[in-house]
Amino acid sequence: MQKTGRLSKIIFNNRENGYTVAVFDTEDGAIRIAGSFNEPKEGGQYKLEGSFTIHRKYGEQFSVTSYEELLPEGVEAIYEFLAAGNIRGIGPKTAQLITEAFGEDSLRIIEEEPEKLLSIKGIGPSSMSKIAESYGESRDFARISLELKELGVEMSHAVKIFKLYGKESVNIVKENPYTLVEDVYGITFQKADAIAEKIGYDADSEFRIESGIKYVLKTWAIGGSTLMPQETLVEQVIRLLDTQTEKVEDSIRTMAFNGEIQTDIIDDAPVVYLYGYYYAEQRIASNLRRILYANRAAIPAVIDNLINDAEMQLAREFGDVSLSDEQRSAVRGALLGNVSVITGGPGTGKTTIINVLVNIFKRLDYEVALAAPTGRAAKRMEEASGKPAQTIHRLLEYVYSEDMDEMSFGRNEERPLEYDAIIVDEASMIDIMLMDGLLAAIKDGTILIMTGDADQLPSVGAGNVLKDIIDSEYVYTARLKEIFRQAQGSRIVTNAHMINNGEYPEFGGKESDFFVITRANEDDIVSEIKGLVDGRLAEHYDFVNDASDIQILTPTKRGVLGAPSMNSILQEVINPANKSLSELKIGSRTFREGDKVMQLRNNYTAEWQDADSLMQGEGIFNGDMGTVESIDTENRTMLVRADNRLIRYEGEMFEEIDLAYAITVHKSQGSEFPVVILPMWQYPPMLMTRNLLYTAVTRGKKLVIIIGNPKYMQWMIDNNRADGRYTGLKYRLNEMI
Repeated sequence: MQKTGRLSKIIFNNRENGYTVAVFDTEDGAIRIAGSFNEPKEGGQYKLEGSFTIHRKYGEQFSVTSYEELLPEGVEAIYEFLAAGNIRGIGPKTAQLITEAFGEDSLRIIEEEPEKLLSIKGIGPSSMSKIAESYGESRDFARISLELKELGVEMSHAVKIFKLYGKESVNIVKENPYTLVEDVYGITFQKADAIAEKIGYDADSEFRIESGIKYVLKTWAIGGSTLMPQETLVEQVIRLLDTQTEKVEDSIRTMAFNGEIQTDIIDDAPVVYLYGYYYAEQRIASNLRRILYANRAAIPAVIDNLINDAEMQLAREFGDVSLSDEQRSAVRGALLGNVSVITGGPGTGKTTIINVLVNIFKRLDYEVALAAPTGRAAKRMEEASGKPAQTIHRLLEYVYSEDMDEMSFGRNEERPLEYDAIIVDEASMIDIMLMDGLLAAIKDGTILIMTGDADQLPSVGAGNVLKDIIDSEYVYTARLKEIFRQAQGSRIVTNAHMINNGEYPEFGGKESDFFVITRANEDDIVSEIKGLVDGRLAEHYDFVNDASDIQILTPTKRGVLGAPSMNSILQEVINPANKSLSELKIGSRTFREGDKVMQLRNNYTAEWQDADSLMQGEGIFNGDMGTVESIDTENRTMLVRADNRLIRYEGEMFEEIDLAYAITVHKSQGSEFPVVILPMWQYPPMLMTRNLLYTAVTRGKKLVIIIGNPKYMQWMIDNNRADGRYTGLKYRLNEMI
């Protein structure tokens, strides 16, 4: 459907991605429009393509899929266009002088003979150049967007391409459409391939094959692997591109020679890396060796005496604190060596060990840093120890360069961290790139202690860092197995260990904190969950204030029991539509004031403000959870409170956030919730694993409820298939032994 008219008012415009909401005057009356524009102009004439959709609050609006900017006709229309401030250097007074001098020829003069503008009072060489450049950009985009449209490029992507490449947009896309995959967020390999096909690109082009190789490697990296067996890579690229083995192998050799990828031999098999992951593994191994063998001052006291004194002081502060032989050995090992790992399941005393170590370091007058991969994990660490803790990103003083479109750390080998000891909790969540940054910033002589549960799911990002370090036996590792008396009374803890050992859990009993509720199908599971969150649990447990204390964890994003589906269902139970609550529809999702939400990926430039101190900062991270504080429907923005930080979401940022009444088990890593509910059904085989179930169960602090068919729970326990990640860090470390 087409609509022609005048853009009379811009309500909202995101300069980064062009998303715009505006009032558009047509011969049939004014309508509300929404879509992507490159520098929309009030008073500008446009021909729009799109369709009408229904907005929950504003009713009918026209969703723009593409547009053509039309030149205004007639002196009056030209004056209105120029006077609206759409061209840099022209305001109402200058617009009047230009139209009086040149009449209907004004726009042609600006475009083709701008030097004639020098005859206008107030326009000098500098302002003439500015006017010509500004108008030229507008006309360039009008032409380029039409050409890109013919190549199959959507308007939202055309805006981003033009902002990046300018006048050369079409030439660059035609020369190598696969550069879009690297340069333009949102353009996938498949989209670039479709553009290439429209251009008539050679299916065996080296650009296409090289992009296909990167795409397959990146897909594996998203799945957690830092490397890929070369034979498997070749097979998958052939399947993706329908090309020949020799051509793929030739491209691999060329790309390796150019430093885009790295080939290697691990366990007598050829493997291929994206170069960044290869370099990170090499640096991690090298820096671990450096830190491990660095000289440091001897501890000026008898270690056993330090442990005894710390134990007595903590007992005075927290009550019964009595270290087991296993814990004492772990503390002693951490103090004697430069690098150590302390790993164990729930209830094995990792937190007590951290507290003892912090106490000892304080007695020694050591500067100590406590850190964790996520904000929630750092907050838990701080609450348990009573000492300040921070995310690893903040410890490393991360910075983001918009020009380079990449993150870097202010703390590195040139400006290392000034601590005597660093304790990192939840180390199983640290991916290969973050560990690379952390180790590079640790100076010689610093004690590094990593704690975590190696049997949980590995990091969301690529790598299996903690497990590789433990399995390499390169550094001292204390494995905690004893469950302490206070934890033995918890079925959550004992069942978690039973699951991890391949045993079926015990459940039931009035005072239990672990239940399995059998239901025969997915609809019955959903119905049971709705009933539990809608007040039943709050009635029976004093630690459940409302639904915010209950977290649904699901293995999958797909199907009725997947996170998106469950979120839609639970939103209507927990926070239903209400005239007093503003809401915003983003695609198929609706956000409402009071909704529980989660950040889906790292955004290093997102601005936040502390709700109390008004201190400002930048950066929100994958897994951060919060609540929708308020919604501005007119400007389509949303204010979210996450750990007392206020973050304003708008435009493209909405792609980074989702409802969080239900989240995947992977997204729950590093978090704990008063109540965890796990829907149990037959999921894809790759998700029916023991460590996924173990991770889910260990997220519950006071109550875990599994709802569904117990036989599927037993399948998961029986399936001890390790996460199918391909990594090389263990091999790198073994090479140095």
